Amino acid sequence: MVSLQSADINPNSTSSSTAEISPNQQILPLSAQVNKSGHLEIGGYSVPKLVQQFGSPLYIVDELTLRTACQQYHRSFQHFYPGPSQVLYASKAWSCMAICALVANEGLGLDVVSGGELYTALQAGVDPRKIYFHGNNKSVAELEMALACGCVIIADNWLELEQLTEIFTSVDSLSSPPRVMLRITPGIECHTHEYIRTGHLDSKFGFDPNHIDQVLSFAQKNPQVNWIGFHAHIGSQIFELQPHQDLTSVIVEWLAKAKTLGLPMNELNIGGGLGIRYVESDDPPSIVQWSEIVCKGISQACQAANIPYPKLLCEPGRSLIGPACITAYKVGAKKDILNIRTYLSIDGGMSDNPRPITYQSVYSAAIANRMEFPATEIVTIAGKHCESGDVLLKDIVLPPSQPGDILAVMGTGAYNYSMASNYNRISRPAAVLVHNGNANLILKRETYQDLIRQDCLPRHLER
Repeated sequence: MVSLQSADINPNSTSSSTAEISPNQQILPLSAQVNKSGHLEIGGYSVPKLVQQFGSPLYIVDELTLRTACQQYHRSFQHFYPGPSQVLYASKAWSCMAICALVANEGLGLDVVSGGELYTALQAGVDPRKIYFHGNNKSVAELEMALACGCVIIADNWLELEQLTEIFTSVDSLSSPPRVMLRITPGIECHTHEYIRTGHLDSKFGFDPNHIDQVLSFAQKNPQVNWIGFHAHIGSQIFELQPHQDLTSVIVEWLAKAKTLGLPMNELNIGGGLGIRYVESDDPPSIVQWSEIVCKGISQACQAANIPYPKLLCEPGRSLIGPACITAYKVGAKKDILNIRTYLSIDGGMSDNPRPITYQSVYSAAIANRMEFPATEIVTIAGKHCESGDVLLKDIVLPPSQPGDILAVMGTGAYNYSMASNYNRISRPAAVLVHNGNANLILKRETYQDLIRQDCLPRHLER
């Protein structure tokens, strides 16, 4: 684990140089700085003051970091790829109306994986023509919803193909053929956590590549569907470039085969997966480096296959939203176990960040109101839940702290809020978007009344 103090803050964080910094390679948000009081600031707003105003735990999203990452992906694809392109935000990383609206404002489309994420995107005003609907077990209701709004459906299996064609032929109100992309498992391994590898053959996602001939035959027999292209994804939190290079040649081979069969496919979605820096030892490629390897790989493969450049899509999630957010907690009780460990408790934990207990994920942290104090104390950060495994950070070096101090954990934008729960009936935190000294609430803190909103008490149990 890594703790951060004022010396770790980028002195140029608020200058125009941020345009050249790849957010996914930074532990702190781009706007981070230490103010005259020795407090951590994000977006020009003191983290302790944000906690005072909005309570804790609190998700704090830096608008500058998120917009910069969006812009770097967009510009890189325009620069390195000679054909049309579209960057999508993988909204499963964090789906709420404000985040969806912000990335759409930067020209990005959205990747959604459920009816709920699709509904959120539509309510945020995202153009349905730029929404791509994933999922390995979409319900009939979700497919009908996707067809009605006109988004792209990424077909994952045989049942879904059959249901799609049945729904389309039975519904008279659809004005145009459904746009469908085929997800194929590429069979490419990468070094990442077992649960977030999706490109190897033993995966629940996508058609087996050995069945591609049968899948394309099905497409030929159903010309009422607009078969637009292929999708493949090899995993998440990846630091290697070679697997993505390998993917480009594989997916172009599929496209070339489809064209020989007369299928007018013209889109390729190479997924996302670029990792971010959670601790100092992490060394991910930059957004520009990743984009260059993907764009040049696709263009070279198309030239070799003598086919026109298709529309190229990618769908980053973690590398967009992950570095943009920190989570602020209030420090509570301390427990010293002689010659073993010192536990420092906080007012959140596994319900607002389940990744450490689920993936053994690691993070960096700081005491936001003691940024100029030396880190001299080894502590383990314990959550407040009734679970021995509710440990957020193990054996991290921090300045000596007191109850009421503010612990800031970095890189919490991806899969923290989206995987949050109400375990122990603890309400989910609020979230604020900060920029240039302004803070806007984007998620209200849940109340106790929210927790029982869906509860039903049978009459014979009433007291």
